[in-house]
Amino acid sequence: MTEFLYVIDDFMWGSWMTALILILGIVLSIRFGFRYQRKIIFNFKNTFGKIRSGNEGEGTISGFRAACTALANTVGTGNISGVATAIVSGGPGALVWMWISAFFGMSTKACEIIIGQRYREHYKESMNEYVCDRSFVLKNAFGWKKGAVVLAVFCFLFGPWTCSVQTEAVSSSMSEAFGIPSFVSVAIIGITCLVTIWGGLKRISSVMSKAVPVMAVLYILMGLGVLILNFSQIPAVIALVFKSAFSPTAAVGGFAGATVRDALQYGVARGIYSNDAGTGYGMIAHASAKTDHPVRQSLWGWGEVCLDTFIICAVTAFTIIITGSYYTSDATSGALTTIAFTKAYGNIGGKLTAIAIAVFAWTTIIGMYYTCEKSVNYAFGDTKTNKKMMPVYMIYYMIPCVILYKLEADVLWAFTDILSAVYVLITIFIIVARHKEIFRLFDDFWKRYIPAKEKGENPEFVTFDCRE
Repeated sequence: MTEFLYVIDDFMWGSWMTALILILGIVLSIRFGFRYQRKIIFNFKNTFGKIRSGNEGEGTISGFRAACTALANTVGTGNISGVATAIVSGGPGALVWMWISAFFGMSTKACEIIIGQRYREHYKESMNEYVCDRSFVLKNAFGWKKGAVVLAVFCFLFGPWTCSVQTEAVSSSMSEAFGIPSFVSVAIIGITCLVTIWGGLKRISSVMSKAVPVMAVLYILMGLGVLILNFSQIPAVIALVFKSAFSPTAAVGGFAGATVRDALQYGVARGIYSNDAGTGYGMIAHASAKTDHPVRQSLWGWGEVCLDTFIICAVTAFTIIITGSYYTSDATSGALTTIAFTKAYGNIGGKLTAIAIAVFAWTTIIGMYYTCEKSVNYAFGDTKTNKKMMPVYMIYYMIPCVILYKLEADVLWAFTDILSAVYVLITIFIIVARHKEIFRLFDDFWKRYIPAKEKGENPEFVTFDCRE
């Protein structure tokens, strides 16, 4: 079974997939005039700059809280365990391919958010919430109701299984740093996650808006400390990272070496799992946001990808490479990152990393629940049955998290990669098939809506509810 998963994983994330993702990101970036990459000041003012000023338009929660719910998926153990696995499998050069895919992935993530806002529905009876996911898009954009139901069932049945990589990372890192038995760590994670998701979207978004920013800042500061302590090694590490991205990496110590294909494949795969650009999660988390125009909400995609891949993933990668942990230790996943910070700071470093992994995993499991819940919402509709099914699904969702963590990390990541690949293919299809509508909204925002705002006019909000 393990070998079968590896074969499928290698095929799904082969050259054709990485090329498809990169080409899509490049084409979209060119069509958008690289606005998501180069309009940094505008993007910042219209996202983080409006946290306290409130949001205009129709929706359930603020744009910031929607972004934090998305970041709960984005900023997680993929930044810690996923990066470690990528370097062990693809060498230091995997980081460069993470960056490249993220640079163009900003445009892909923006398209997801626009799609989510465009094809969302307002569930007034069962939960009073704006909702959307891939199934809603298949129905509202293409009229494929039966296919949408099949996809919804697939997502809510198998989606929870991907969270096992989160609990595996927690159990391995807490065992490494504190000697805590795995079942204890997993039990605590399971109970606290269940209590949080039981409160629904508003509790989830409230908790995420506080936990995600604080934990991200603390982790970044930890990584910056490693760079400062090893400042003289930084030029050599940067050279190694870029050299390894475009030429084979030689074997050293316990590291078996890696080809350019390995660096590219694992860099892109882990990068996408980490920042979610192309997976479709962006359309789910941002569909509930209050905004005056779908394209304005899409600006949050820039911040999510930038924070996730260019900053947090880089912190993890540089720490692992500077300390040489990837070739002096046989560990993988979260345990490797824990060892790296232990080398940098001593025992306290390992303990702090284990805590960071636990918090990141906790937020990711909660954020992932919200995305899986939307598939349940679609399957049962805006009915009393939908409301009754929520507690049942919450219990089901937590079962794989607290059972499958005992599997080998490589097996869990292979399974997660396969599911992510399926989500990516569906999302790519949606973006390509509805590109005219995406471009129409994009052009409307930049050529009509923003110029009207700059002139002091008050153009009508551009919001959607496909149930009306």
